[in-house]
Amino acid sequence: MYKIELGKTSLQVPTIAVGCMRISDMSEKQVSAFVDTALENGANFFDHADIYGGGKSEEVFGKAITPIIRENIIIQTKCGIRQGQFDFSYDHIVNSVDGSLKRLQTDYIDVLLLHRPDALMEPEEVAKAFDYLKTSGKVRHFGVSNQNPYQIELLQNSLDMPICANQLQFSIMHAPMIQSGINVNMYNESGVNRDGSVLDYCRLNKITIQPWSPMQYGFFEGCFVDNPKFPELNNVLEKIGNKYGVSKTTIAFAWILRHPAKMQPVTGTTNLTRLADCLKSSKITITREEWYEIYRAAGNKLP
Repeated sequence: MYKIELGKTSLQVPTIAVGCMRISDMSEKQVSAFVDTALENGANFFDHADIYGGGKSEEVFGKAITPIIRENIIIQTKCGIRQGQFDFSYDHIVNSVDGSLKRLQTDYIDVLLLHRPDALMEPEEVAKAFDYLKTSGKVRHFGVSNQNPYQIELLQNSLDMPICANQLQFSIMHAPMIQSGINVNMYNESGVNRDGSVLDYCRLNKITIQPWSPMQYGFFEGCFVDNPKFPELNNVLEKIGNKYGVSKTTIAFAWILRHPAKMQPVTGTTNLTRLADCLKSSKITITREEWYEIYRAAGNKLP
């Protein structure tokens, strides 16, 4: 799997991140097989969050990996979501990291993301937490999720380190940041700019976009692959998949990777076959014509 640089850091990461949100109910043996499948396919970047499985996802992952494996993988986790609220306070960020370190059984986290925006964020307080975590060696790089350009600018203004990543929901069936860019100045629903041109902003500022739910439509409504609600899209994915000798899942990820923003999509499956299919997409480069054919098959109209 080829590598990309994560934001403005010198950290080289695989072009696909392995999502660990759904591993909380797996056994240590199953998680070991999950990690092995990822590594066998060149993916050593694992995405966590302190809230996944109420902390159990981090816990079972920490128990399943050996010290040798830890030395050869990149761990990203997220913090900031609490029951009924968001919390970017110094105490919550620092305490959350300490909890993640304990559950993951490691003494450092490679990348820490703020998990969704906190309306009560005080940038100076976040900066204080980040400075402490970096100087103490507990966290090496920092990013955000689901933030628009001005939210990122507000935070970056107080930081001494670059924001390296922004996790955003993005898939063939959830592509508002693509749609608004294609339908500029159009008086239609697709032309509505809902995110402040975050795609262009991240590209200009070298912030890596990490698409989450790359196989979902709506807000966790389900997977679009093999879904009878989307016959045209699945027919096109199958046709293009047959051309390259890969599955529809692989082509769905290849569609994201074809974009020149050099995004790093995050997988969401625990099924080892589907995980391998997701990771195979790094070897597929679909054509411009195929990219637009898939885009139109998802119900998008070109102006």
